[in-house]
Amino acid sequence: MKKTTAIFLIAIAFISGYYFSFIINKPEKVINPENKEVVERPLDKYSIENLTNSNIDSGTFKLTGKTTENDGFKSSIFRYSYHPDLGSSVKNTSGLINWPENNTSTGKFPIVVLIRGYVNQKTYISGMGTKNFGQYLAKNGYITVAPDFLGYAGSDPEAGNIFESRFQTYVTVISLIKSIEENKIPGWDGKNIFIWGHSNGGQIAITTLEITGKGYPTVLWAPVSKPFPYSVLYYTDESDDQGKLIRSELSKFESQYNTENYSLTNYLEKISAPVVIHQGSNDDAVPQVWSDSFVQKLKTLNKDIAYTIHYGADHNMNPEWNEAAKESLDFFNANRTD
Repeated sequence: MKKTTAIFLIAIAFISGYYFSFIINKPEKVINPENKEVVERPLDKYSIENLTNSNIDSGTFKLTGKTTENDGFKSSIFRYSYHPDLGSSVKNTSGLINWPENNTSTGKFPIVVLIRGYVNQKTYISGMGTKNFGQYLAKNGYITVAPDFLGYAGSDPEAGNIFESRFQTYVTVISLIKSIEENKIPGWDGKNIFIWGHSNGGQIAITTLEITGKGYPTVLWAPVSKPFPYSVLYYTDESDDQGKLIRSELSKFESQYNTENYSLTNYLEKISAPVVIHQGSNDDAVPQVWSDSFVQKLKTLNKDIAYTIHYGADHNMNPEWNEAAKESLDFFNANRTD
């Protein structure tokens, strides 16, 4: 009797486990109920819930440029090889790494992953959007790692689908962080990993915190915090075609996928990290009301959130840049494990 019961329970557990796995790892093909046609859905794997339950591998980190000596810090271009599509294909993104001046083979320091906002691909060079703050942190005892992302600077081309390219930025950052945790980045102290994101980089940072559920202390400057796809549509007038391509691709995307599954605003409860937001009152790219609302949502969820409004500051925190940088450094210092 006991043996029969045990076999029954094992069978139930197996079936339940299979069913749970099927639900979490949603199929990339579905049947159209109208004409029974099989519809390919390759972007299912990039939903926030599916990325949460995916095994995003670490990659290979390699210095590719000459290390340059600067006033108080050192810099080098790097190449990071990883699997942006969560499959077998390997791509490379370039990026910029800074170390404190006294870094040697024995120097160990905390790392800040810097995530930039939007920059035109035609004018972008490694470090653009993160260079100044990266240098500031390096002079104050932090290693900074800033990936360029696919399609930028010396990186491999991005995905053919504009939304897949967007979703793969999360994979890039998470894979890079895993490589840090596995001591693949030279000079890390083995204890401290922080995140800094600006503008759209803030959106990537928030989504990273949701997917990983980890407590990486994070500073956000003027983060894009609105729901997807509004967070994309808001900026369509900045593109050369006034957003025609984006709207066309979004129409296709919405015909196959539920955008709610890709919107960071639906997964705020997954954030466990302390977060500080800096917002300029004269920001014409990310309206202050966005950050006001976002902070209130996090407070309602009892998240560890602090908020500073820099009155008169623009999207890049000017003329309050020094104050924002110093307060961000103070936050990292306060959250360091020595």
